[in-house]
Amino acid sequence: MTLDEVITIYAEATPNPDSMKFVSNKMILPSDSVDFRSKEKVSNSPLASALFEFPYVKGVFIMNNFISITKSVDYEWFDIMPLMKKFIQEYLQSGKEIITKVEVLSQEDEDEVVGKIKKLLDDHVKPAVEMDGGAITFQDFKDGVVTVVMKGSCSGCPSSTMTLKAGIENLLKRMVPQVEAVEAVPG
Repeated sequence: MTLDEVITIYAEATPNPDSMKFVSNKMILPSDSVDFRSKEKVSNSPLASALFEFPYVKGVFIMNNFISITKSVDYEWFDIMPLMKKFIQEYLQSGKEIITKVEVLSQEDEDEVVGKIKKLLDDHVKPAVEMDGGAITFQDFKDGVVTVVMKGSCSGCPSSTMTLKAGIENLLKRMVPQVEAVEAVPG
């Protein structure tokens, strides 16, 4: 094994006290993201299925070079973080499959307003949300209301409402006059 094949994992806290971001030096899922809020919802990720075998794992979000894990409130990160780091490192090191299939969304014609909204979300909002172990995706724009999907550590986070209203909604209303409100739906 060469030095560039060694996988390292470090843990990073998120604003959601029940979610921890585990960051790898290797790209895990280069495009898109997957978010599973329960073991029963896992359909295409052997890695997520394996993580849900741990009794304290209540949510798994995989994107780019990190995995956000949401734990049960009955456990403390101090006790389980070393186990999760080791498991993720060994899983990635083994070369086992992460995702069996990734759905590719078809490109649709977008009007100018939707294009502006998506660009603002991509350029200004997504990087900040990803740093906190989550993701945000545009879902719809109708009657002045932008609907977004919050995933990963953002799902169920106590500060996600504040982020949504004070941050995202204010930005979009200021930059796109047609936007009147922003609402989040579960991922």
